[in-house]
Amino acid sequence: MEASDPERKVLTTWNSRYDVLIVGTGHGGANAAIALRQQKFAGSIGMIGDEPHLPYERPPLSKDYLSGRKTFERMLLRPETFWSSTGIDLHLGQRVVQVDPGLHRVVLDDGSAVGFGQLIWATGGQPRHLNCEGADLPGVHYIRTRADVDRLALELLEAQRVVVIGGGYIGLESAATLRKLGKQVTVVEALDRVLARVAGEALSRFYERSHAAEGVELKLSAGVTRIEGRGGRVTGVRLADGTLLPADLVIVGIGIIAQVEPLRTAGAAVSNGVEVDGQCRTTLPDVFAVGDCAAHPNAFAAHPLIRLESIQNATDQAITVAKVIAGHSPSYDSVPWFWSEQYDLRLQTVGLSHGHDDVVLRGSPDARSFSVIYLKQGRVIALDCVNMPRDFTQGRHLVLHRARAPVAQLGDPEVALKSLYPSS
Repeated sequence: MEASDPERKVLTTWNSRYDVLIVGTGHGGANAAIALRQQKFAGSIGMIGDEPHLPYERPPLSKDYLSGRKTFERMLLRPETFWSSTGIDLHLGQRVVQVDPGLHRVVLDDGSAVGFGQLIWATGGQPRHLNCEGADLPGVHYIRTRADVDRLALELLEAQRVVVIGGGYIGLESAATLRKLGKQVTVVEALDRVLARVAGEALSRFYERSHAAEGVELKLSAGVTRIEGRGGRVTGVRLADGTLLPADLVIVGIGIIAQVEPLRTAGAAVSNGVEVDGQCRTTLPDVFAVGDCAAHPNAFAAHPLIRLESIQNATDQAITVAKVIAGHSPSYDSVPWFWSEQYDLRLQTVGLSHGHDDVVLRGSPDARSFSVIYLKQGRVIALDCVNMPRDFTQGRHLVLHRARAPVAQLGDPEVALKSLYPSS
């Protein structure tokens, strides 16, 4: 891991007020600023981020960046010159602690205030922390920022045994990277299968077998009661059944909590995230929210409001807001999609499988190239595609139109999914 770049508080001179102020410099915030300029918005734009770095991609953190295959510079969403040349002011290493919707201003952690005409809240979330004895011991890590991974990478130089708590995407991607680095890895999952919250059982069991074949030990239906330590540092993870898993280092990936407290305090409607409408407007005047922190209506979800943690969602919502501010009237209606890379497996998901009542397996998991198609009342609502990019691309149309198709044909990999498109 390369050394950190200089930590700069501000890249430009502060304006006392911006026509559009964006809080958060991740994918949602950065793409909102970019899209505003693409929409020919000529007003002033300011961005505030609590990290000291230029906006960068987060997905590689648990994969290529942790393994050292990708430098930080290659993760930048835009070079530094882009922001200055487009008149977008970046204010880094600073945090918004208060939103005053009446005065149209935010207050920063240093006590200073910045006014806004319209505010875009794009703060994402913070990792959900363990709530048990020893959870704050040195050697317990979370993966959310570049600084998180830099600290982790340094400690990995001396660590051999790693326990990963959480069998979701972050946990499994981290486990795959660590095995490639030659570490002994145990994954602990509280539920009875990995990826239980985001995928069907067939996909979960495939990934369990794949990780086991790579040498990862899996502990399912396993609760953590405490983190053991000695000499002020982690030495193991104690499970609810009394098992002690020796560990030189622990990685926790048990979800995130939306960063929305200043909006909640300001009176915004908040549930699982800050609630927004189809144009990403919060209940506060002139305040929008996008990305991981926004609970939004989604035509492809089983619930009235859903919070999605994906680059696609953050980017598409950012573009929606930019168009609204530029004077157009779009509505966010994108089909959700996700991806994950583990070992030689590229998983691409389109749609949301929650609430499905039937599953079609297309191809053979033994061939490490197959798709799982989810249906509800006979209609296609989602696909999980493992090393099947064509199914992912063609399956999107089936999800978009909630298509009906014969199960036998859906399950036959020799039948192209595009041949099952509904006639217009």
